Amino acid sequence: MFQRSSVVNAIKVNSGSFSSTIQLGDSRIINGFSRALAVQREAETFYVKEGNFSNYPIFSEPIPLSPITEKISLSTHNTHPVIKVNNISILAMSSSAILHIGNSENVSMEARIKHIRHLHHNVDEQ
Repeated sequence: MFQRSSVVNAIKVNSGSFSSTIQLGDSRIINGFSRALAVQREAETFYVKEGNFSNYPIFSEPIPLSPITEKISLSTHNTHPVIKVNNISILAMSSSAILHIGNSENVSMEARIKHIRHLHHNVDEQ
């Protein structure tokens, strides 16, 4: 893993919710994952089976990732082995957001959201 240090004088996060993470220090693997149903209706109605993720293929379909085929050559020279930041200020973090201060080797993030809109059709407007 990289050999750099991160120095932050102050961190302020006003609000963190729904599996948000603040990670201080090095990580070998970071996996962020979020699933959500976003339902919008003109009438307040809830259907019992609507909240099951397994009812919607979007949550189980594999994500098509194209393989990286080109050759990558990387050469780095860190003249200063320390990354310095004075202040980090975050208003809000949500839905598996990650604030990571440090080195990471592998990072994978995934968010799947099913939007459902039920709007009334008004015949008088036509």
